[in-house]
Amino acid sequence: MSAPSSPVRSDRQREALTSPAPDMDEPFPDESDLLGDENDLPNEEDDGEELFGDNMENDYRPMSALDRYDPNQLDDDDYSELSQGDRAAAENEMRKRDRAAGILRDDRDLLYEDSDDELMPAHKRRMAEKAATGELEDTEMVESIENLEDTKGHTVKEWVTMLGPRTEIANRFKNFLRTHANAKGQQMYKERINHMCQSNQSSFVVEFPILASKEQVLAYFLPEAPFQMLEIFDEVAKDLVLTIFPSYERVTTEIHVRISELPLIEELRTFRKLHVNQLVRTLGVVTATTGVLPQLSVVKYDCNKCACILGPFVQSQSTEFKPGSCPQCQSTGPFMINMEQTLYRNYQKITIQESPGRIPAGRIPRSKDCILLSDLCDRCKPGDEVDVTGIYTNSYDGSLNTNEGFPIFSTVLLANHLHVKDSKDIIDSLTEEEISSIRELSQDPRIAERIVSSIAPSIYGHEYVKRALALAIFGGVAKNPGKKHKVRGDINVLICGDPGTAKSQFLKYTEKIAPRAIFTTGQGASAVGLTAYVRRSPQTHEWTLEAGALVLADTGVCLIDEFDKMNDQDRTSIHEAMEQQTISISKAGIVTSLQARCSVIAASNPIGGRYDASMTFSENVNLSEPILSRFDIICIVKDEKDPLDDKRLSKFVVNSHIKHHPNFSDKTELLELETPASNLPIPQDLLKKYIVYAKQNIHPKISNVDQDKIAKMYSQLRQESLATGSLPITVRHIEGIIRMSEANAKMQLRDYVREDDVNMAIRMALESFVETQKYSVMKSMKQTFKKYLNYNKDHSDLLYHILRGIFLDTLAFQRALHGNRIASIEVPEKELLDRARQIKIHDLNPFYESDIFKMNHFHYDPKRKLIVQTLPTIEDD
Repeated sequence: MSAPSSPVRSDRQREALTSPAPDMDEPFPDESDLLGDENDLPNEEDDGEELFGDNMENDYRPMSALDRYDPNQLDDDDYSELSQGDRAAAENEMRKRDRAAGILRDDRDLLYEDSDDELMPAHKRRMAEKAATGELEDTEMVESIENLEDTKGHTVKEWVTMLGPRTEIANRFKNFLRTHANAKGQQMYKERINHMCQSNQSSFVVEFPILASKEQVLAYFLPEAPFQMLEIFDEVAKDLVLTIFPSYERVTTEIHVRISELPLIEELRTFRKLHVNQLVRTLGVVTATTGVLPQLSVVKYDCNKCACILGPFVQSQSTEFKPGSCPQCQSTGPFMINMEQTLYRNYQKITIQESPGRIPAGRIPRSKDCILLSDLCDRCKPGDEVDVTGIYTNSYDGSLNTNEGFPIFSTVLLANHLHVKDSKDIIDSLTEEEISSIRELSQDPRIAERIVSSIAPSIYGHEYVKRALALAIFGGVAKNPGKKHKVRGDINVLICGDPGTAKSQFLKYTEKIAPRAIFTTGQGASAVGLTAYVRRSPQTHEWTLEAGALVLADTGVCLIDEFDKMNDQDRTSIHEAMEQQTISISKAGIVTSLQARCSVIAASNPIGGRYDASMTFSENVNLSEPILSRFDIICIVKDEKDPLDDKRLSKFVVNSHIKHHPNFSDKTELLELETPASNLPIPQDLLKKYIVYAKQNIHPKISNVDQDKIAKMYSQLRQESLATGSLPITVRHIEGIIRMSEANAKMQLRDYVREDDVNMAIRMALESFVETQKYSVMKSMKQTFKKYLNYNKDHSDLLYHILRGIFLDTLAFQRALHGNRIASIEVPEKELLDRARQIKIHDLNPFYESDIFKMNHFHYDPKRKLIVQTLPTIEDD
């Protein structure tokens, strides 16, 4: 038995320490001899005894006279060890004895006494533990810190790491997860945890506005100390999950809380030192991604000398942890990572670039690296527009210091929540009223004409181009039977014509109205810029793949202006993307295929600047036949000289400038615009929602359509193409007609394709083909295909189109004879009547009474059987 520790000795005992040690054979000294008389004791009530003095070490010197036990009081007898049954019987006897004597013993009173005011009473402590595990109602839960927001002079990061505040934060967050209910009374976070576990996932989302409305202090601490707060949140979530599903740790060892809907959205270019180690939210487009790699999470090391396993060590994001020495053999290494017992987590780095529409004018888009861990990996791909909530932190990079010459840090976003934005977000955000208004709008029998008139309302005329853009924006239905052969559903459009005919404005408008659009120009785009390019990462020196414009526009629209200015080599690179809608890469050891499921809308100028109607389309443009055959619709825009049309155009432009002036009001006078009553346009916000709703929910099927009509029309087109040699007609044009008929059905929110959809698609395909012919061939072709070309055209519009052509021919002849000073033109009624009878119109009187006839300064003279048009002069108005 070891000697007990020496007590604190008095002054008389110190004197005994200096005396010689007594002989061991002498009798044990009496205690009174050592302590002396009572009168010799100091008056402790008056002065007290100084226990801590200069010579306090002397109290602990070895003293043989005192550092031994009294032999008379030692019990050296051996006792047999009690068996378990004998011990239980003895305890029962003692309990009976205590009850008989009226003594109640409770082990819980060993730690907490009723008289102790500073400690929590035992029953309250037990109730708090039950409330934390969900066994009691929350009203019985006792909070340890009421004013949690009072940090008592500490910073938020220091405060949340202390034991008391940390426990209080955990209790409040657990209470929030267990009790919060939505407006319908559903406990939403309990349901999310159940859904997460049923799907074998490892994270669930907590909305920041809801957390802020219920637990303001936690929402205040979270952006200021995100590392510490999220660590507490994850621990609470894991405990809660294991309480509900005790064996869920076999599925995943970590549960993560994802914070979404942070109120403030920061731009990538506005991040400064103020945001370092803060929880931030930003938007951007993913331009590059690495592979998913294993990252060390909890590391264990093997000592090479004694085979001792060191650890576990929690690995931080920025620095590598290595042990200093082995605790068993004291060696300083080398140490090898124990591959079997080390825990890993998924790691992926992506590059986020500013969205094209959010870049300030004249600025270069900036990018930022973002680190994805655990289940966030592989959530996005290049081209996706993402909403990232994460911690803006720094990572030390020695190469930066070497290059710059002073200590700097590179910054990264450590993602906590990642949301890929797509058209589903707009659909989910639609209210029931908006969906009902969209459905009600689709019941309008002239909804297709209203949509066409709503496309680019600030551009005058060009009804055919607007209809082509509408069909391209809505798109057809992609088909992939048996996952073997894919047929695209997107419609490609080429707009070619004279300068000053608003080609680029059409593209800019499409960029604004389409759910996802990427705009580029032919002169500023290279082959790799349009498709994809491989570059070496400056950090890891590995080859990485970055997306080009067509990949970024996946499931959207890619707009290419100045298409004719591209090099032939660059144009060839988009052949595969326009038909197969994939981009194959085989460079630097990377062999892959990227998705480019987008419509291509291109604008180009003819050779020489102006379109020459006396030549074929292939002679007017410098484009090869393979690229032309990939366009479903080709729109020829000609700048024709018509005095009346030019006057209306100029008034329209002036009115547009007046309306958009900052000082415009309803009282401002506008020029009287002489145009026929058009269809009521749709507001642009509603039109955008209408487009997204149709693309997401409507997938028309082709059933009872006139297949012979398509076959006959295709056969006629092939014959005319061979005869004229202007534009190659291939099987792709049949698929184009089917895609356009599906798009026309989508515009009316129909799930099936009707006969009138096919007729409209045939009309668009024929107009695209006829307009590309020589002027001399065009007239005969219009006569050949007049049945299709005149489909769904109002008789008044159709007769006006014919009459306008007659007057333009007559005007050109009169100007050749008499010069430009012509006041009016007269045309015999018989000439218009002969043309009208060819399209089975025999009564012209309704046309003479129509608005379009009067607004274009026509009037009919019944006596002379003449149609007269008064031309505007300089003195007019």
